[in-house]
Amino acid sequence: MLGALAVGETVIDGLLEGEDVLATAAAMRAMGATIDRREQNDAWRWHVHGVGVGGLLQPATALDMGNSGTSTRLLMGLVASHPITSTFIGDASLSRRPMGRVIDPLSLMGARFASSPGGQLPLTMHGVCPAVPLRYTLPVASAQVKSAILLAGLNTPGETIVIEPIATRDHSERMLAGFGATLRVEPSPDGRVITLVGEAELRPQAITVPGDPSSAAFPLVAALIVPGSTVTITNVGINPTRAGLIGVLQAMGADISVVQQRLVGGEPVADLVVRHSALTGIEVPPDVAPSMIDEFPILFVAAAFAKGRTVMRGLDELRVKESDRIAVMAEGLRACGVTVEELADGMIVTGSGGDPVAGGATVAARLDHRIAMSFAVLGLNAKAPVTVDDARPIATSFPAFVTMMESLGAEQRR
Repeated sequence: MLGALAVGETVIDGLLEGEDVLATAAAMRAMGATIDRREQNDAWRWHVHGVGVGGLLQPATALDMGNSGTSTRLLMGLVASHPITSTFIGDASLSRRPMGRVIDPLSLMGARFASSPGGQLPLTMHGVCPAVPLRYTLPVASAQVKSAILLAGLNTPGETIVIEPIATRDHSERMLAGFGATLRVEPSPDGRVITLVGEAELRPQAITVPGDPSSAAFPLVAALIVPGSTVTITNVGINPTRAGLIGVLQAMGADISVVQQRLVGGEPVADLVVRHSALTGIEVPPDVAPSMIDEFPILFVAAAFAKGRTVMRGLDELRVKESDRIAVMAEGLRACGVTVEELADGMIVTGSGGDPVAGGATVAARLDHRIAMSFAVLGLNAKAPVTVDDARPIATSFPAFVTMMESLGAEQRR
């Protein structure tokens, strides 16, 4: 997205070529950017030729975002301060997800929306130029909403200010600064105050993308729960606003070594050495939820093999992800013989103490990639095979998941 708003060529190595990323690239092409990939040293390097801030063009057709809520919400922000009209569509799962939390602040900046009932897709937005600079306090902790407002602020005169009472992942702030935007992040009694100076001129960059910590979570937990395992996961992003899972698992007794720490493209990166461990249930502090919200489904799986109870609260956001991840995970875990208490804002899991779970169930993934991968990992230490009804959604975020798990010794039948 930022490469498409810079003037010149941005080069990207290490891109995760999941369907969410490819849908984003297609949308940026539809609005004027030139994006292609070329083979470089047995890997793919992506080249983005941007149109400059304010230079996005009217797309000829609807922007199909597939399954990606992140892409949809961030692109809504990007388009909001351009004088173009865009229609956003998506698959059945995405079309159930609420967009109101982004519509509200962008409407205050002058954009207009016509959405399906409940603020859902399909949705048509009419951008505005010049947009109105905004000072906005996030009512809920959401990096997507914060990023949408900041992206809208790029082509808005004056200062766009976002206040987040609870800190969320800060990839957007780091990337905006790296591309040359004038941006300040300051503490205040009300929380983090992020100020972006609009009408920015972005400079093209050479970017190396760190390994996705949300994807790394699956082989990490697999190594912890399968006896005899030792797995090294290289080049993982350990940004402290995203690395909450590592600390929670270590508090449960996980043997995770964080080695070779370094900076790549302004982001902290490390290798993780993970060994099978005897886990103990804990009460997970609710304030870590923003730093690992996407990792809770696989943490539920880790908790299923811990000794005693793991209590997880403050997870309201999981109710409105690709599926209701609390309800769907609770249903699947019970079917596999795990004792679970579903809470309005979380879950209590009573673990097996490391013994295999019963398994033997067919789990409905509900078009949710993280549900599908979580139960695939659970099946690695089950007495009877665990079947996931539909693994196709995995391609949205981790197309190499099955191949990687098989390379580690997992037996998967398709």
